[in-house]
Amino acid sequence: MSLPAATTLWASLPVPAILIDPEDRVEELNPEAELFLNISARALCGQPLFDRVAINAPLEEVFARVRTNHSSLYINDVDIGTGERAPVLCNLQAAPVAERRGTVLLLISPREFAERIGRGQGMKSSARSAIGMAEMLAHEIKNPLAGITGAAQLLSMNLGSEDIELADLIVAESRRIVALLEQVEQFGNLRPPELRALNVHDILDRARRSALLGFAAHMMILEDYDPSLPPTLGDADQLLQVLLNLLKNAAEARKDGRGTIRLRTFYDQSLRLRRADGAGTALPLQIEIIDDGPGIPPAIAADIFDPFVSGRENGTGLGLALVSKIVADHGGWISVDSVPGRTTFRLSLPVAPKSEENR
Repeated sequence: MSLPAATTLWASLPVPAILIDPEDRVEELNPEAELFLNISARALCGQPLFDRVAINAPLEEVFARVRTNHSSLYINDVDIGTGERAPVLCNLQAAPVAERRGTVLLLISPREFAERIGRGQGMKSSARSAIGMAEMLAHEIKNPLAGITGAAQLLSMNLGSEDIELADLIVAESRRIVALLEQVEQFGNLRPPELRALNVHDILDRARRSALLGFAAHMMILEDYDPSLPPTLGDADQLLQVLLNLLKNAAEARKDGRGTIRLRTFYDQSLRLRRADGAGTALPLQIEIIDDGPGIPPAIAADIFDPFVSGRENGTGLGLALVSKIVADHGGWISVDSVPGRTTFRLSLPVAPKSEENR
């Protein structure tokens, strides 16, 4: 592509785009990025990105992984702001630039619901109202479904063999819808996590044993733990739910029901979550769930944590959305890196204060 054509394409991109150099300084930004950030390219180019833009995501870690793995990463539900404008909720994509070693292209896609102060700091009343309505509808729909299921079961007692199959189909599909509605209802549970000092390996061991007794019975689950990890601050039941959902997701990625899941923990003191106010929160405790399945379809990779987005046939797309919500409520971070043959979900969590360890 000629230089004028490339320049025209860059200027015509419909979303804000920023080129980040190997030192995490702004190399270029397109006109959409200037408008979105309310800052000129002349003022921002050459400046460290994080000195001028508040992004509540551990982008230093994201950029490092993009440069090391030479693959794109998607980050959802990120608040981006500057001193000139209020934070806006966005989805991000970070990708390597082949012709410029170490340079990362950051694409910003603003979300329509951008009214939250900070990721993981609670939802506004409009979001709570929407969730409350979904919970109410789910509850009301379950009642007639129970009647339909019961009626179909009664009918099947007096039907011929040809019609019993149809009655059984009604029962099976009704139960499937009820299971889906029960997942929707979970989003209405706005109870904040009961935070206590926890050993992440205790929770991982519970999740691993439960998985091997059920949905991952034919999988091999390997452990690669750092035993020196300090406690985190969390709700044991909610974090167990997160890990079980991720393990089930990894197990179901293999259609043959076999494969290997690796559980890895390690400490990374450089990882910090940047809040919309510019403050940083350390998230040094890392938990990775790694599977050897086919990977996440590229078409949905950017939205994998959104409700009703699923790469599996008959998948509800609610499991990962609930995982994202719980992790955010814990002040943590979740990310995914996926290529065929290796998908890694990483949880990043804070360390429990010394005062909590003694409780």
